[in-house]
Amino acid sequence: MTTRITVDPITRIEGHLRIDVEVDNGKVTKAWSSGQMWRGIEKILIGRDPREAWMYTQRFCGVCTTVHAITSVRAVENALQMEIPVNAQLVRNIIQTAHAVQDHIVHFYHLSAVDWVDVVSALKADPKATSKLAESLSDWHMNSEHEMRAVQERLQTFVNSGQLGPFASGFWGHPAMKLPPEVNLLAVAHYLQALDIQNHANKIVAILGGKSPHIQNVAVGGISNSISHEAPSVLNIERLMLVKGFIDKLEPFVKSAYLTDVPAIGAFYLDWTKLGGGVMNYLSVPDCPQDTKGTKFDMVGGYIENGDLASYKPITNFNDSYFRDGVAESSKHSWYEGDKALHPFKGETNPQYTDFQDEGKYSWVKAPTFYGKRAEVGPLANVLVSVAAGNERYTNYLNQAIGVIKTVSGASEIPMSALHSTIGRHAARAVRCAVLIDVLKDQWTKLVENIASGDADTFNAPVFPKGEIEGFGFHEAPRGALSHWVVIEDGKIKNYQAVVPSTWNAGPRDANDEPGPYEASLMDNPVADPENPLEVLRTVHSFDPCIACAIHMVDTEQKEIVKVKAL
Repeated sequence: MTTRITVDPITRIEGHLRIDVEVDNGKVTKAWSSGQMWRGIEKILIGRDPREAWMYTQRFCGVCTTVHAITSVRAVENALQMEIPVNAQLVRNIIQTAHAVQDHIVHFYHLSAVDWVDVVSALKADPKATSKLAESLSDWHMNSEHEMRAVQERLQTFVNSGQLGPFASGFWGHPAMKLPPEVNLLAVAHYLQALDIQNHANKIVAILGGKSPHIQNVAVGGISNSISHEAPSVLNIERLMLVKGFIDKLEPFVKSAYLTDVPAIGAFYLDWTKLGGGVMNYLSVPDCPQDTKGTKFDMVGGYIENGDLASYKPITNFNDSYFRDGVAESSKHSWYEGDKALHPFKGETNPQYTDFQDEGKYSWVKAPTFYGKRAEVGPLANVLVSVAAGNERYTNYLNQAIGVIKTVSGASEIPMSALHSTIGRHAARAVRCAVLIDVLKDQWTKLVENIASGDADTFNAPVFPKGEIEGFGFHEAPRGALSHWVVIEDGKIKNYQAVVPSTWNAGPRDANDEPGPYEASLMDNPVADPENPLEVLRTVHSFDPCIACAIHMVDTEQKEIVKVKAL
């Protein structure tokens, strides 16, 4: 018997994602991924000054704001073939890396860990045994028996009050939950600690970017931060040392708690290393440029086909033709006019809403392809591409995570193929977060050394020519490969398209009716209880869905919601 399950909205994101699945004999046999609002900022940007685009594109989302600001100015700079001062590159790198660290911590602990952790079960745990287990796995200093007992008492207070606070509405007691009470208590303790830790990364973004969310310091041509050794109101050594202090506070938690918790929890769910694979073409872009032209990067990019690391093809610079020529988007199953795959420079964003049609149009998200094939983007793609490229940092942290899984599970071997899974995405995000801490430290050191050499440049003024020019910018955002594409005519925006990570992953079927990564990953997922489809959420959440930048909103009744006067 086939059962249709609709989860709308998928929670613990902004709430604009709908997932439909058909379940037969306890397994998913078909899936639909639907973005439930229209993204219309491309239309807003037409005719505007390209130097203003980053301020608008930041409003794609209230979470991933910095990523769109930086990618937008990169697109315009690429159209102008500008060189960017090294100081500006390094400040941008620090901002985007700190943002990614914060994002990864929040995703695991606060948005998806409760898919695997039975919070109520933690009340049955022995705090002493929990501490002993934690201290056997890492040297994180907040794993003491005293800390675990305090967390358990705090949780008991929630229960006694008749509510569970941030842990309300969980799948407690679900048959898919497998963790012992002591592991559940450890996860709850680190959940609460992560609330404080993640804020250190936010402070780095705010110090350098002016505020967070929605940074204010980027500009086409560099950044607006002035550098001085003495002036108190600009970027000086005092502020740089403040940034360094926050980096130092982030590192122990990421490397001793996060990088241990994910594989430790995953060790109890090894069956989920064989579920959730889906599309196994992986796309990642290089990032953290180290020179003025965007030809040298601290983090590599490339493409892997069918999960084969030997197929790795690098993406090497901000003008890379291999990346530029490979991207297209289809609207065959999206609520836009047209059904052919279009390159972003030729992209169209003309809404054509219908009802949800299983075999027709059913999403506001488009369907991107890379040389005609669907691709997954995100930390898993980033880790696999980096390992294929021979990056030792990624390889070392990946081996460390695998070692924890072996220790906890007793497994003699964890194959690389285990990464092509729901659990694999979480493991890859933890590995990437550890790498990002090292990158963050490196970028800070290079910035300080560059300033000490006497270089205080942060901005080169853009000059727009007559006629038409095209440019694209990319960034390896927390959720994966993000790119903005702009066509400029006589100094004004003629066309603008953003191909975002959640478009790559959450997109519906493409022009060839091939399913996107969300849809493909759900195939054969078990569903123990159709009324409580926790397993569906586990796989979708493993991508870290953040749908606002893939869609925005539409009002079919054309009622005025708000009026804004542009000054």
